[in-house]
Amino acid sequence: MKQDILLVGTGALATLFAARLSEAGHSVHMLGTWKNGLKALQQNGARILDANGNERAFKVHATDDLREVSGAKHALVLVKSWQTERAARQLKEALAGDGLAITLQNGIGNKETLTRDLGPDRVSLGTTTTGATLIGPGLVKMGGEGIISLEQNQALGPLEAALRSSNFNVQVVDDAQSLIWGKLVINAAINPLTALLRIPNGELLARPRARKVMSALARETADVAMAEHVHLPFSNPVSAAEDVARKTATNHSSMFQDVRRGAPTEIDAICGAVTMRGEKHGIKTPYNRACWQLVRAI
Repeated sequence: MKQDILLVGTGALATLFAARLSEAGHSVHMLGTWKNGLKALQQNGARILDANGNERAFKVHATDDLREVSGAKHALVLVKSWQTERAARQLKEALAGDGLAITLQNGIGNKETLTRDLGPDRVSLGTTTTGATLIGPGLVKMGGEGIISLEQNQALGPLEAALRSSNFNVQVVDDAQSLIWGKLVINAAINPLTALLRIPNGELLARPRARKVMSALARETADVAMAEHVHLPFSNPVSAAEDVARKTATNHSSMFQDVRRGAPTEIDAICGAVTMRGEKHGIKTPYNRACWQLVRAI
């Protein structure tokens, strides 16, 4: 069954999701504020480069006008974590009374921010390991076929079906917090270092000192997760981070991409959040704190 789906955002992941959902025949609406992105999407559609460098374009409805997307039943929140408050305000107007917003964002605290404006019954938690690189406004290159994990929620049925029909790997889980924190361990270990050193993910494994810092970042984050009573989806945080760096060796992390183009990063919701949660539990996180401050200094 074809669905009307609202994507909040016009960046890399939003463009990738828009192209795949539109290709499967769903009606895709994109709500954003990036003028160049909106213009490109309106004129050329959501464009995607495959592994062979072939470009394909798919029709989407892109707008910055809330009135054009009001009454949305399902919304995927795909903006950066520092844009979540704005997205929450927009969805407060655009989302239907019985609508559902699903966050697939990096970092922690996004669901809580959305819930403050939308209420607990209209927000659901998810995560994705699907990678994408923004080549230009409205043009994205896939960075690896990951998994979309959605927390158990009966209202998610139509969206889950739409994602599966678009050839996304979807799994429904009972404990989304476990996956959110698992991804946070990986992001904290890889993203800030690649952004500071300006290197692809795999290079961290080739530099002994960088690898040592990566390990410390992973362990600190896992310690804070334990204090938060979160059961991580892996037993060894260092091995998990190194495995992802190995599998995505040629990828440039999203934080590296942000730094390279002079855009704000998600460091507050990653290393910053780990540091603040650690303080709450009396856990020292010197490596996360240092990376938090250094990336902010950029």
